[in-house]
Amino acid sequence: MLLCFAVWKCAVSPTGDRLYIISFRKDKLLTLARDGTLLATFTDPALRHPSGLHVTPAGQVLVCGWGPPTVLQVGWEGKSKLTTLPTWGGGVRGPESVCYSSTTSSIIVGQWRDNILVFRVE
Repeated sequence: MLLCFAVWKCAVSPTGDRLYIISFRKDKLLTLARDGTLLATFTDPALRHPSGLHVTPAGQVLVCGWGPPTVLQVGWEGKSKLTTLPTWGGGVRGPESVCYSSTTSSIIVGQWRDNILVFRVE
């Protein structure tokens, strides 16, 4: 059972059939069906204190976390990590939010203390 106070952020798949949820204190990404059925639970040692969540138009899930600072790309099913973006070497420190812009083909990471990073992707 998922309690409302456990939800930090949520995002919906482009087709509207999946709901992705992160909880800052639970260190996991949950994938739910439209009716609330739990479809997948994703955990990874690199994802601690998840703080930002975004679903791209292609259905890929971006999630960022505080400790260590990280940005992960997870598959649409919410079960597997596709890649980890550069973090410390790329300047990621205290990520709060993440977003993909299809207009600029960029991943935008909003960070603690008003810092913003832009990563070009192809």
